[in-house]
Amino acid sequence: MSLISKEDREVLINRFAKELTAPVKMVYFTKAASKLVVPGGDSNGCEYCEDTRGLLEEVASMSGKIALEVHDFATEGELAAQYGVDKIPATVIVGAAKGKVRFFGIPSGYEFTSLIEGIVDISKGTTDLSDATRESLASLTEDVHIQVFVTPSCPYCPSAARMAQKMAIENEHIIADTVEATEFPQMSQKYRVQGVPKIVVNETTQFVGALPEPRYLGEVMKAATAGSAKR
Repeated sequence: MSLISKEDREVLINRFAKELTAPVKMVYFTKAASKLVVPGGDSNGCEYCEDTRGLLEEVASMSGKIALEVHDFATEGELAAQYGVDKIPATVIVGAAKGKVRFFGIPSGYEFTSLIEGIVDISKGTTDLSDATRESLASLTEDVHIQVFVTPSCPYCPSAARMAQKMAIENEHIIADTVEATEFPQMSQKYRVQGVPKIVVNETTQFVGALPEPRYLGEVMKAATAGSAKR
């Protein structure tokens, strides 16, 4: 069963044909299906792994410039570590981005937009961030890890996730993670996620909401400065 409607598929095929420039690869880490069937349980051990793979396969089929690479998290731990993947389902978008753009959890609902827009930007290798923001990011030499906690039903979450993605595309020191909060309850508890989008930067800075670009940048730069001061 298709997870993307026929109408949306046609729109995306046309958009990809017009806007994708360089090839993009979706590196997907999942868990191999188990032969043991547990009544009333999840035999795969990863509730959304199968659906996530199906969604990514559909997206990859829409353009010759989008490739999907599937890996078993359990048996390819060394490769997962290279991409910084420590939980599944996980998708890393690889292309012309300077930093890293990753999704943990299924990019469904409103977050499907973040996936598509991220693919387009990474194919182009550039974003629509302001010149002032780009100038500030260019001065950033400290590693920055941005985690954006989202839910598929949150209409404000894609804006926060996309801002982190754009910054990672523009700067090699930035890692942007979009984390589906309900799929990773332990993480949500750790960071006290009570509302989304919840943004955590370098474990030192946290804020809630889709902030305007200048304020979002300010929080990221503050976290980077705090990290530098500790050294």
